[in-house]
Order: sequence, then C-alpha cells, then structure tokens
Amino acid sequence: MPNPPLPEEISIELGLDDADDDAALRARAARVLGVREQDLPELCVRKRSLDARKGRVRFHVLLGLGPPPAAPLGDPPPREVELPARVVIVGDGPAGMFAAYALARRGVASMVLDRGKPVQPRRRDLKLLNQQGLVDPDSNYCFGEGGAGTFSDGKLYTRSHKRGNVRDVIEVLALHGAPSAILVEARPHIGSNLLPQVVTALREHLERVGVELRFGARVTELLVEPGRRAVAGVRLADGTEIAAQAVVLATGHSARDVFELAARAGVALEAKPFALGVRIEHPQPLVNQIQYGKAAGHPKLPAAAYKLVAEVDRRGVFSFCMCPGGWVVPASTEPGALVVNGMSLSRRDSPFANSGLVVAVELEDLAQAGLTGPFAGVELQRRIERAAFAAGGGALAAPATRATDFVAGRPSSSVPKSSYVPGLTAGDVGAVLDGAGLPIADRLRRALREFDRRMRGYLSDEAVLIGVESRTSCPVRMPRHPETLEAVDLPGLYPAGEGAGFAGGIVSAAVDGLRIGEQIAARLSRASA
Repeated sequence: MPNPPLPEEISIELGLDDADDDAALRARAARVLGVREQDLPELCVRKRSLDARKGRVRFHVLLGLGPPPAAPLGDPPPREVELPARVVIVGDGPAGMFAAYALARRGVASMVLDRGKPVQPRRRDLKLLNQQGLVDPDSNYCFGEGGAGTFSDGKLYTRSHKRGNVRDVIEVLALHGAPSAILVEARPHIGSNLLPQVVTALREHLERVGVELRFGARVTELLVEPGRRAVAGVRLADGTEIAAQAVVLATGHSARDVFELAARAGVALEAKPFALGVRIEHPQPLVNQIQYGKAAGHPKLPAAAYKLVAEVDRRGVFSFCMCPGGWVVPASTEPGALVVNGMSLSRRDSPFANSGLVVAVELEDLAQAGLTGPFAGVELQRRIERAAFAAGGGALAAPATRATDFVAGRPSSSVPKSSYVPGLTAGDVGAVLDGAGLPIADRLRRALREFDRRMRGYLSDEAVLIGVESRTSCPVRMPRHPETLEAVDLPGLYPAGEGAGFAGGIVSAAVDGLRIGEQIAARLSRASA
C-alpha cells in the first residue's frame, strides 16, 4: 500500500536545549510525520519564531517539504533604464528607493532627490548631534539616505501584508546584503550597524542601471502645469527646475516644510491621528527576567522584547518601536526642540532595553487642545518638543523621570544610568506632557499600572521615562485616489509612504513605494502606446 502524500509544510516545536541543526530538524520532521528520514524530500526552514507565553520558552519552526523556490531573490531585477528620467522621486527613504526600484524593473528612468547626505557623511552629523547637540535640519536621524529607519534600528515588522508584496521587500533587502535570517525570522531585524551598508548597496545597484541620485537637493516648490492643474516638476533650493511627468513625494513623517510647499501648490491636506508620549528604558536583564523567567540567560535566547497595549478613556496606550539591547537617541530635526527615538545594532547587546510608550491622539483631541486645520498635529508636536527641550536644559539633554515617581505624580531628584548619550535631566516628564494641553500624562500613568500587572516588575525604580517620543507617525495625510494613487487634486503627483500618511515603518513604506512605482510605470506605458 503506497504511503499517503506528504504535506507541503509542517510546524515543529523545539525546546531551548533541543538540537536545531539540519540533521536534528530532519529527524524531528520524520518523527512528526511518522515516516523514515530517507523518505523525506529536501527540507527548508520557512519561518522561525520564539514563543515565551505561559512561562514556557520554545521555538516554533515551519519547515517546507521540498526544495526552496527556484527564482532568485528580488526577482525580477532592475534593468537598464531608458533616459532621460521622466519621474522625479523626492526622498531617498524606503518609499522613494523602492519606487525607483519598481520603475527600474520596467526600464523607466527616475531621478531621486534627497535633502540629506549619503549614509557615511550622515554618520558624522549624527555624531555631532549626539555629542554636541548640534541639529543639522537636513542631515539627522530623520533626514538623509535611507530615511529615518537607517539609523534607528532597522526593524522589518509590519501588518501591511494586505497592501502589497512584503516578501518582495524582504528579498530585495537580503539580495543587497541584509542577513539571510530576515527571510525566515518571524520578527526580522537588520540593525543600525548593517542597514547603512544595505542602503548603500541598493543605491549603487540603482545607479548601475541608470537611476540618478542627488543628495543635498532640497525641494522648495512643486511646479504645476498652467491650465491643466497637473504636476510639471520641482524647483530646488538653488533655483534649479527639474521637469517631470510624475513626481513622487516620499519625504517621511518629519518633513514639515514639504507639507507646507504641497499646500502652497494646492494639494489637499488633512490632519490625521497619531500618537505621542515618551521612551521608557529598563535594564535589559530585568526585561529578560520578566519575559523568560527561569530561562533568562540561556545562550540561545536573544534580548527579550515585549509588546503592550491598553485602553484608557477610549484611547490606545501602547509600546512602540521596542528596541531590545538598544539605545535611546536624539531624533530632533529643528533647533530648540527635542525628540527621542530608539535604535539597536544587529547583536542587540546594549545593557538597556527601550521602547516608545505613547498615547493615541485623535482629531477630537486636537480640537480640545484648540488646534484646527491640516497642521494641527504638527503644532501639537512642536508644543511638546519645545517644552521637552526647555525642561532638558539645552544641548539635547532630555527630561527624565523614574517610572515609580511618574506614576506617583512627582518629579525625580535623580535618575538611573541611561544609554542616552546627550544625558538626562532629572525632573518631571509629566509636566512636559501636560504642556500639550491634553491628559497624556494621566493616561500613561493609568496604563503603566496595568502594564505592571501584566509584566511584574515593569514599573520599577530602575525604569526611566525619557521625553519626548512625538514622531511615531505623520500627523498629516495627503489624500490620494485609491486606484491611481495620485493626489486627489493634482494629477501626476504621488504622495508616498509615511510622510503621506500611508505607511508606518520601513517595510510598509517600501511596499507603498513598490505599488506607486508599478502604477507610474503602467501609466507611462499606456501613454506611450
């Protein structure tokens, strides 16, 4: 009697002390399926995830039965583009880079403009930012080659699978030097030490096929074709005009001047919900102990992460961009204002864990704060960022409060050691948050008590709240047609990624860029047919 057909994939569970080499996985698969090892086809790992729920730590491994896909990574590749460029892409973050990549796959030339610098000279500006508090408005953690994600962690988690081809993005990154583990890990991460190399390799690949990239090219005006109300190109700060049949705006969540120039060109803008709050930092061993229990310290376990969500006054309060084994960094883009963010290297070996801890801000909250119009959220961000700068005492020192003092509603006279290089100023972060004119601090206090019930020890003297985390997402949206992806009132303009309000991270922004590049290529092809 013939053996029943084997499934295409199986899921197996591995304990921390179980062998996980190829031979051990093959033996385990044979036992699970009840067949002899020699009757198994080639196996490949499709997904690997860590599960620490219910106090029991184990790995789940999804094995594919059969050889891996034959298609090479990132297929189809870009090809030699047909010059001159007919598309201008403003912004060299993930949305802009992947829009250019999608166009090059179809042989369509584009010119990518970025106000900032390539990754290597950008590093020098980040050093001045950390060590001297000097903010270059065009080159910082938010602006420059690769966008905000390049030097702030490189997490590739996303919920945007329904919006486009996430696997395509992951494969393109792996093709350009990202660790192959990102192809199988359930929570892939590159790290701020490796991602700049990946970004550089991707740029060099695009340049080899004819895509032009210009840095230090800040766009100051959208050119509009008279009479037709269609985009005609852009003007740069030096007065240079660049004509284009399509313009992609992919400038990220912090390019406030781009929102203003879009408004001057008659582009429709609207305020959108976002979130703001603080960074909370713990010793990483404490988080490991809370999450892993007795297994903490096992050599197979990475620095522990967490995800927390609560609802207070019908508002979400949640952890955001959690960085195990990471650093808190200054993400300011304007002098006299303070913003903090988190990052980690590929090894995640810092002694600290940090996460954004933020409260949702809805449109009715903006109205309650006396703010209206499309830039209401931007103004709220500015209020709290300026208050944080003043409370820190300048030079990007950050106001900070122990978590226990914060929940008690009192300032701290001292704070624990921190990863934040510019330094912390002990005080009252709650007062800074109250400067927003909304009960942000109160909602955070109530959520922290709930989080401590779920993660015993989370609310600790060793935990510190650092202000402020205000750039979680863009507070402005540029409405666009759901089918053509063009701005609703300016044909040929394609708002893209986080800065347009249609993405929330590296992968979702890259997916949006791919969709827009494909849409533009199809449109230009139809026009020339």
